Amino acid sequence: MRQYSLLTSILYLIGPMLIIVSHIGSLLVLVTGLSWGAIAWMVLLYFVRMLATTGIYHRLLTHKSYQAPAPLLWLGCLIASSAGQMGPSWWKAHHLMHHQHSDHDRDPHSPYYPNAGVKGFYWAQGGWLLSSQFFPSKLPVDVEGDRVLRAIDRLHFVPLVALGAISYYIGGLEYLGAFFLSTTLLFHGVQTVNSLSHLIGDRPFITDDHSRNSAFVAFLTLGEGWHNLHHAFQFSSRHGITICDNRVSYLPDPTFSFIKLLEFFKLASKLRLPSEKELLARSNRHKSQDLELAIAVKTTADS
Repeated sequence: MRQYSLLTSILYLIGPMLIIVSHIGSLLVLVTGLSWGAIAWMVLLYFVRMLATTGIYHRLLTHKSYQAPAPLLWLGCLIASSAGQMGPSWWKAHHLMHHQHSDHDRDPHSPYYPNAGVKGFYWAQGGWLLSSQFFPSKLPVDVEGDRVLRAIDRLHFVPLVALGAISYYIGGLEYLGAFFLSTTLLFHGVQTVNSLSHLIGDRPFITDDHSRNSAFVAFLTLGEGWHNLHHAFQFSSRHGITICDNRVSYLPDPTFSFIKLLEFFKLASKLRLPSEKELLARSNRHKSQDLELAIAVKTTADS
């Protein structure tokens, strides 16, 4: 049973409606074409809004992998909501549910439940948003306790609509089409973390789910595709870490670079990172070596 008002549920429903509008609106570019200016606008909107989603919604708001001043959090959440990523309470509630039940039957967007294969991919890539799973059962207390974040959450659609209006003001239908296309591509980019990052890639760390490190998804999402590391160490402000030849190896992670830039300007502090000892202890290779050693010892004892 949902622990929030009917009005909140109605306001939430505006989100998927606008995403559908963005998909349809993207067809405008077939009529208007895209100038270099419109392409630059589309790329800029994708990059900035993706960074707000990964660096603010995900690593700061949800996992508290670093600390930042409240105004930065508020601004980042405004920008993330302008990406059609819903509001901060809704987003955090769903993501925490995903981690609590990852790739099991209560995971809201697993490519394995309730179906696998093509149906599972469709579900994880966005189909779940058109089901009852769209509504979280409860909202996070910390976010709900912040009046600004609560207001952004309920009015999550306002920044998205406003950005569409600004796009039209700048360049008419051409820039509006670029806005729609950027929003649609960003939506599917984020969803690949739910789908492809649980289907394709390597698993350098032991977790109790199917999370994987995917370079392709990391490229689309500014570092979020190093998903196996994230599931192994949810608190880590850096996701771009793997194990290579029994050594810790670091991977490109633009979102972490953004966080380090914030730290340089004194806008981020207390960045949380796993130690190399913790990383090696959690590695699949380390565990497989222990298993091989145990088998060798047992074989020797039996002989």
